[in-house]
Amino acid sequence: MSVAGRVREKLMVGLKPTRLDVINESELHAGHRSSPGTGESHFRILIVSDVFSGKSRVERHRLVNELLKDELAGGIHALALATLAPGEALPRT
Repeated sequence: MSVAGRVREKLMVGLKPTRLDVINESELHAGHRSSPGTGESHFRILIVSDVFSGKSRVERHRLVNELLKDELAGGIHALALATLAPGEALPRT
């Protein structure tokens, strides 16, 4: 299974989101000195989940990081997170 597939699966099971966007941005970083060149190292993730209700941004990110600890330790170089509870405004892009 691809890194993106494992990320999606773990977040779906762990957070039961109403929306989950996993965007592979690795091609934007190809050739950068710190990029591992795997094609699956840089991700942007948008998650909307009831689990985040009443939690701070730091607490939300810790939940995601814990779920993805194996991927973060062994291949994901950069992870941009937008973690929202239902009803919160989507970030501007």
